[in-house]
Amino acid sequence: MLKFNSGAAAALIVVICAASACNKAAEEKPATAASAGETAAPAEKPPEPPKPVPEVIPAVVARVNGVEIPKSDFDRLIKQMEMQAGGPVPANRRDEIYRAMIDRLVTYTALVQEAKARDIEVSAAEAKEASDARIAELRQQIPDETAFNKALAERDMTLDRLRADIRNDLAINKMMDAEVASVPPVSDGDVKQFYDENPDEFSGVRASHILIRPQGPDEEAKKQARATAEDLVKQARGGADFAELARKHSADGSAQQGGDLGFFTKASMVPEFSNAAFALQPGQISDVVETQFGFHVIKMAERKNIDLEEAGPKIRDFLTAKRRDERQQAFVAQVKNKSKIEVLF
Repeated sequence: MLKFNSGAAAALIVVICAASACNKAAEEKPATAASAGETAAPAEKPPEPPKPVPEVIPAVVARVNGVEIPKSDFDRLIKQMEMQAGGPVPANRRDEIYRAMIDRLVTYTALVQEAKARDIEVSAAEAKEASDARIAELRQQIPDETAFNKALAERDMTLDRLRADIRNDLAINKMMDAEVASVPPVSDGDVKQFYDENPDEFSGVRASHILIRPQGPDEEAKKQARATAEDLVKQARGGADFAELARKHSADGSAQQGGDLGFFTKASMVPEFSNAAFALQPGQISDVVETQFGFHVIKMAERKNIDLEEAGPKIRDFLTAKRRDERQQAFVAQVKNKSKIEVLF
């Protein structure tokens, strides 16, 4: 289950992590890769714009069942987020981000109150063990005492506040665990139904590609790029080493691997690319394929179908996590709906 973490305790760890190489892998994603939601989902109605946030934020930003949330808590959360992002909140997203942070504080406050109302107990020993482990983790990342204290001060954080937040987190997570305990287990029938209804998720291909990007936005640049790609098709079909062509000509990050994209499912690439790749037989080379990224030449390596026996455990884990997450989200909504929430700007 996804555990609920406070804006204080969790943000400090995330901020420190963001300063390292924790998220480098995402930067190396092939240019053709995209989530199903980015490429195949139908267009949705855009959400309503957030309510404008005034320039001057009041000293009390919200009340939850009469309990005030001070501006200092809001400022702390914004500051931690900005340090994580490496810069101030963009002016064109201020309303959106500030409203999201207020909602986060309101949600957390409501859940803390609910845990107390249910007499969810966190022993002193449990709290100390969790706090000591979290602080030890932080100290390992910032071993110098002066630098560690400075990092806390820059985030308007103290060890006492950190320990208190962690104790609240433990109580909330115990409450969440109790709520999701009654989620029905995923049956063999559920697993098979998901497998049968999502065939593209269990059929993959391994392919390589060469990406030629136009050197400008005009039609002449596109014409030249297509001509280059068509010439590469001829070379590859004529017996030239595809991997060497990719290393020499491809503008994609996969060029260093000879254009090899590894195994991928149909939904994991933009439709034009997937349709062309899945239409090939092993060893075949495509015609020029145009996508939003440019012009591609694709070589199919092999196909792989994952049977139900192999896919079953992962499907079961996915469906279990999905059910628990849905129950958790419904519970959070229920707690908020029954609370008297006043946002004061």
